[in-house]
Amino acid sequence: MKQPIFTGTGVALITPFRRGQETVDFTKLEGLIENIIASGVDYIVALGTTSESATMTESERAAVQEFIVETVNNRVPIMLGMGGNNTLSLTDSLARTNFEGISAILSVAPYYNKPNQRGLIAHFRSVAEASPVPVVIYNVPGRTGVNISAETTLTLAKECPNIIGIKEASGNIQQAMEILRNRPDGFRVISGDDAITCPLIAMGADGVISVIANAMPKETSDMVRFALKGDMKKALPLHYRLLPLMNAIFEEGNPTGIKALLEVQGMIYNVLRLPLVKASKTLTNKLVTLYNDFRG
Repeated sequence: MKQPIFTGTGVALITPFRRGQETVDFTKLEGLIENIIASGVDYIVALGTTSESATMTESERAAVQEFIVETVNNRVPIMLGMGGNNTLSLTDSLARTNFEGISAILSVAPYYNKPNQRGLIAHFRSVAEASPVPVVIYNVPGRTGVNISAETTLTLAKECPNIIGIKEASGNIQQAMEILRNRPDGFRVISGDDAITCPLIAMGADGVISVIANAMPKETSDMVRFALKGDMKKALPLHYRLLPLMNAIFEEGNPTGIKALLEVQGMIYNVLRLPLVKASKTLTNKLVTLYNDFRG
């Protein structure tokens, strides 16, 4: 039986850049996409935070989106990152975007402005009304400076039919449980933290939008698939094997760590755009050791 869309493992796809040029490396991007699809991931998240979309031009983002859609070629669903702290600008952008090949958008809570909960509800209602595809809201207070409360999430879930889920990355287990306990049927609750994916699935969550799956797509997908089936005897050993890598890739920020790990694997050149910088030698050496230990 085929599982519902946006259940399982989604990959928060990085953007490879060329060494010395910092332009998008489409050859490496194609290789990365092919590897993660072949490894059994359930969907791809394009142009999210992990992609460094904040430091890409509008034309670059459009080119990357088009390339991902063409390369994926309907083999897995694509969720497109589209958020912002200017509601009017975001709704205008939604009207101008080509959604061919896009199954949903991932829309982060407005950052920097720090709206209250009424402001968040009004913002996401506007986004839901403007979006021609379903919306997954994204709660990541560590980046945005504002938390989407459980009450706000449930209000949006019940009152906005086009809002189909939340990527919950607050790290607040109590908040996640409140959403899971009271969500309407079909509303997705997706882990936004690799390291607590198994615990959240055990409580009823629908999977993860994962960073580590860029580098470890098969192992992550297997872990999530076992957990969703309730087979924790198989899921937990994978979880605990992956956990040191999951933690290490975030020690110096994201996507700093995952790009370093992908270079260790030979998948990309470890190039980031300022203000992000490459992982320290200490972290890089740690990732090499952890990756070698994982492979046994």
